[in-house]
Amino acid sequence: MPTQTKENYLKALYHLDQKSDKISLTDLSKKMGVSAPTVNDMVKKLQKQGWVDYQKYKPLKITNEGKLVAGLIIRKHRLTEMFLTQIMSFGWEEVHDIAEEMEHLKTPKLFERMDELLGFPTEDPHGSPIPDKEGVFHSSNYQRLINIEPGKSVVIKALENSSVDFLQFLNKKNIQLGTKLTIHSVESFDQTYTVSYADHENISLSETVCGRLLVEEL
Repeated sequence: MPTQTKENYLKALYHLDQKSDKISLTDLSKKMGVSAPTVNDMVKKLQKQGWVDYQKYKPLKITNEGKLVAGLIIRKHRLTEMFLTQIMSFGWEEVHDIAEEMEHLKTPKLFERMDELLGFPTEDPHGSPIPDKEGVFHSSNYQRLINIEPGKSVVIKALENSSVDFLQFLNKKNIQLGTKLTIHSVESFDQTYTVSYADHENISLSETVCGRLLVEEL
């Protein structure tokens, strides 16, 4: 049976794999915040599980089986976040750490019941896709706000890198999923966007913020 540590490594590998097909031990070491020798030992254990292909001096590769196992871990995490926000009224900035603990529970019926109570959601509170019961993702093709031209109107559908400080920033700005924005202008010097939404007029959003807001054009 997989341990919590193994599951955390596997989940980290999955997220790295989404960004690059060339994952090094150094990449995984930075992601996990541990030494290279520690990562090396764990990768060998993951390989024995059939979750990783590893050869010296070559990129790490997560296997298809590894992807499915990681998908099921992420499914439990994101269902928990959705349950906490929708049923228990937690803020979207409060749920990550709780879900980190819950994702390791080996009680399928609990998560099946969560799914049912929530009406079988396909996305978590931050707009990230919830894998299905087989651990398979069905991603959406949203655009970054920073790639949308002035004069366009969009609706916020998801976030990238939904850290607590970013979520707290959005709370202060009264920005959430479903918020409709109209883009008025983009400052050529620093790519600051001037937008309006609801009763907020001519609000400035930095390049960093706009790069993390995933939207759909209206």
